[in-house]
Amino acid sequence: MNVILGVGGGIAVYKSAEIARALMQRDCAVQVVMTRAARKFVTPLTFAALTGRKVITDLFSSASAEDTLASSVEHIRVAQENELLLIAPATADLLAKLAHGHADDFLTTTYLAFTGPVLLAPAMNTNMWNHPATRANLQTLRERGHVIIEPGEGLLACGTFGPGRMAEPERIADAVSMYRNPLRDLDGENIVITAGPTQEPLDPVRYITNRSSGKMGFALAEAAASRGAKVVLISGPVQLPDPFGVRTIRVRTAQEMRDAVISNLEEASIIIKSAAVADYHLSSVPAQKVKKTPARLSLDLDPTPDILAELGQKKGDRLLVGFAAETENLVEEGRRKLTSKNCDMLVANLVSQEGIGFESDHNEVVLILRTGENIKVPRASKREIADRIFDQILKLRLARHAAR
Repeated sequence: MNVILGVGGGIAVYKSAEIARALMQRDCAVQVVMTRAARKFVTPLTFAALTGRKVITDLFSSASAEDTLASSVEHIRVAQENELLLIAPATADLLAKLAHGHADDFLTTTYLAFTGPVLLAPAMNTNMWNHPATRANLQTLRERGHVIIEPGEGLLACGTFGPGRMAEPERIADAVSMYRNPLRDLDGENIVITAGPTQEPLDPVRYITNRSSGKMGFALAEAAASRGAKVVLISGPVQLPDPFGVRTIRVRTAQEMRDAVISNLEEASIIIKSAAVADYHLSSVPAQKVKKTPARLSLDLDPTPDILAELGQKKGDRLLVGFAAETENLVEEGRRKLTSKNCDMLVANLVSQEGIGFESDHNEVVLILRTGENIKVPRASKREIADRIFDQILKLRLARHAAR
């Protein structure tokens, strides 16, 4: 994949060198374009050594009349020869220029001539990030279809603490990698995916939850987006960044998750319920923290909404995929759930096995189908498992169309 790496002027430029290296390791050809301000922090030689290519720094060359004539249209050539434009760091000044179409250097003129995917990794002071002008510029760029790789929170170079530090190089490189997938076999699909646990409060400071990390659901969202789907990810409380190209809705309780799913049901063509929703919640939550005493404490618990069962009743022509995390009788319990919840496919896994399931980066599952077939997917990364699940979903979709 041919990538333009636009480098704006800010202290985060040192991370841009690592981004270039990470992209090269992913077999990308990287053309670096540096602004004048960026060259105050890192020399072009650094990027040239990493990428093996000349770094473009000026809109016009001063070497000779012939070189100047060639350089005057070089931004058009660069825009045409590359498949993706990544700007990292994207400073507040650069965001403003891009949003309003200013073109006063090589990078901004290339942006106007470029027609492929644009990814922006902002980096700036917290107050600049939160300023209404920056927020308006970001909204304009999002409406253009550009992907904003949200900055993280932390201690900034200016000494303040808050949002504004550029995302880590591996995360940015992963965002670029999403556009390398030659498969676009989920184009036109609107997919709703649930992920993670829920938290059911016991009082203002305590809650019931489970060990789900959300990694499987997030892997499904990333896989679906990379294959062309429009994805809504509804996640309980997890320590994972929002996947790229995905609309992420954060919820806490089972009721909040149910409401979010139902509100996004109308446009969905596929629903995947991978969240580990708590089965019970406290019937009445105290307004104040419950004090510890020597006395035994009993809790009155009521069932939480059965989201999968409700979707099974309301799914219509949509494909519905459920998950079952079991500690025994995997296939039997999975098939019972498939039937009782009216799913088209059930993904079952034994969470009691070491190194897979909850909190792990790997999984091993059985795909249980309404036809009676059970397809075992051996241990693999959750992203690989996600693609295998979508491969089977596409077969279900094809079979349904053929039967009509």
